[in-house]
Amino acid sequence: MLSVTREEIIKEVQTSSFLSIQADETTDIATLVQLVLVLRYIDDKNNVQERFFEFIPLQSAAAESIASALKERLASILPEDQKSKLICQAYDGASVMRGATAGVQRKVQDVYPNAHYIHCYAHQLNLIMQQATSHISKTRIFFSNIGGFASFFSKSPKRTCFLDKVVAHRLPRSSNVRWNFHSRAINTVVEHREDLIHCFESIQDSGDFDPNTVREAGALAMLLEDDDFKFFLELYHHIMPHVDFLYAKLQKKNIDSVHIKVSIQQFQQEIQKIRNSLNSIGEQSSGSQPTKRRRVLSPEERERIGAEVCDTILGHTRERFSFTDHLVCATLLQGDRFDEYKDTFPDDALGSTIRAYPMLNGSKLKTELSLIYSKQEFSACRGAVDLFQLFMENNLEEVFSETVTLLKVIITTPMTTAEAERITVYDDVLDGRFRDRLKLDNQIGSLIITNITSEHDGDYELQINSEIKRLYLHVSTLYGE
Repeated sequence: MLSVTREEIIKEVQTSSFLSIQADETTDIATLVQLVLVLRYIDDKNNVQERFFEFIPLQSAAAESIASALKERLASILPEDQKSKLICQAYDGASVMRGATAGVQRKVQDVYPNAHYIHCYAHQLNLIMQQATSHISKTRIFFSNIGGFASFFSKSPKRTCFLDKVVAHRLPRSSNVRWNFHSRAINTVVEHREDLIHCFESIQDSGDFDPNTVREAGALAMLLEDDDFKFFLELYHHIMPHVDFLYAKLQKKNIDSVHIKVSIQQFQQEIQKIRNSLNSIGEQSSGSQPTKRRRVLSPEERERIGAEVCDTILGHTRERFSFTDHLVCATLLQGDRFDEYKDTFPDDALGSTIRAYPMLNGSKLKTELSLIYSKQEFSACRGAVDLFQLFMENNLEEVFSETVTLLKVIITTPMTTAEAERITVYDDVLDGRFRDRLKLDNQIGSLIITNITSEHDGDYELQINSEIKRLYLHVSTLYGE
């Protein structure tokens, strides 16, 4: 069955116009190094496909070993006369993958000259947020404290039961590489701050806990009342929804570089708005009397650190999401700039595009784009996928042949890799019956349901991205409830 599926995927790839590969090195449960390979292309029905191809065993995690394995597989997928079809290779930002002279991307591009390298955009967003916290001591302390709440309750079932009784809401764990977990932790603390204070005070007063637990509960209760902590809690409560929104967009299969450029611009605008309103955030967090045991930050110092956080996010967003030659082509089809291009044609962007993709006819593409810029109906399209579908549905692929080719290039180019950045499990659904019961095994991709009883019997719908699957969950017990 596996060989039949692979043969079918290869047939689809060989009849498509372009191909992108997405790869990520992983270590399985037996500590064997493997490479996950995913193929992205547009099929003969004009649908974007991302197909898992295989796990490739590796001799080592060195660039030479990974590149050799990739080139061997690509040779079996693309015949010699179709090498130009490979237009993109997407990996994470590790030096062994991205090295400009001896990295995997360079070794692959030596054989497939059109295979431009893309660093996973979702991974880059994680790196931006890490940079905005790890290099600023006060924010580093803040996120350490945020993680301390979930850690306190996870150490003891007795503490967890007390949390369920008083707050009736679990605290998600933080993660240094998955920023949506930080967001969930911050949102939970903001929404249930007063309940958490009451919970910690009740632990202190109950007389049912050991001295260490009482001491830790008292420290956490004091932390929730601290003005500095409340300032950073409010600051990141404003920032994280925009991070989550951009992160979700970057993980979509049908995202393209045109849409991403607009989304990134909107993200930068929202972070700038937060930076401009830091004074009001500082006022909201003030109120309690400062403790005498340590020096608290003045309103001016809080505003300065808040500005540094926002500036770090903005600066690294501009740097990490800057478009190189092979992505500048996205600006040619950015609908909100068509009126501007109608008056002044973007010759520089066109030149960069032709250099990156020499298979395009520059003069014909310029003629077609000039016509597109002059028509209002084209500017209403949101992203390259919408514009491509408009051409296909109206049988305009021959009239705008070079533009359609460019759109296929843009759409086939992935904005994220096949790594765990793509996977987020939302367990706070229905009536919360699966909260803290769903676990994802990132090594093998399995969704594990834990601690279930016969009460969880029933029919369910599982949504994976836009695909919905029905399943029946049957729970049987060996020795009764």
